[in-house]
Amino acid sequence: MVNNPDNMVVDFVGGAVAHRFKFGGGRGQALPKAVGMKSGVTPNIVDATAGLGRDAFLLASLGAQVTLIERSDQMHDLLADGMARARLAGGEVAEVIARMILLHGDAKDLIPDLLPEVVLVDPMHPPRKNSALVKKEMRIIREIVGTDQDSTELMQVALDCTSKRVVLKWPQKADPMTGIRAPSHQISGKSTRYDVFMIG
Repeated sequence: MVNNPDNMVVDFVGGAVAHRFKFGGGRGQALPKAVGMKSGVTPNIVDATAGLGRDAFLLASLGAQVTLIERSDQMHDLLADGMARARLAGGEVAEVIARMILLHGDAKDLIPDLLPEVVLVDPMHPPRKNSALVKKEMRIIREIVGTDQDSTELMQVALDCTSKRVVLKWPQKADPMTGIRAPSHQISGKSTRYDVFMIG
């Protein structure tokens, strides 16, 4: 990953994604648990805010069919390029990519027609007061996609249209998202927590 957004590359074959693919904690990790992956249960998932595609790739690597939605033209193109290169690489990585479908558009418009079992929402958060704490990579992504001012509306669409659960990826110490109901439960990671909203 480099400083210039114009030179940014999405890489599913090497780097951090490849390391997590080989040495990650399987379904015992916080995200797979949050979306309801367990023995014998592999839900169909919509990643409503695809970004770099890393969460989607993790879930697909564990067997899930994942639909990625990205509305930023530039980020969508970066994802499409990364997925194409991963297909060409063949092997296990290509098998994972085959379980990922990338859509370009606004998730609020697309989710109702997808009839998802699970929706993952990971909004781009406003910058923290101490910008030195924000990873360089995240600053570059924010330059590309901006801040998601409509994340509450997206969550409400997801809650209205999802059959099993909605998972909100949120900073560990942040207050709950306002304007929506309280989560059913939370699963915490190191710097991130997953607010889980069970449906029905």
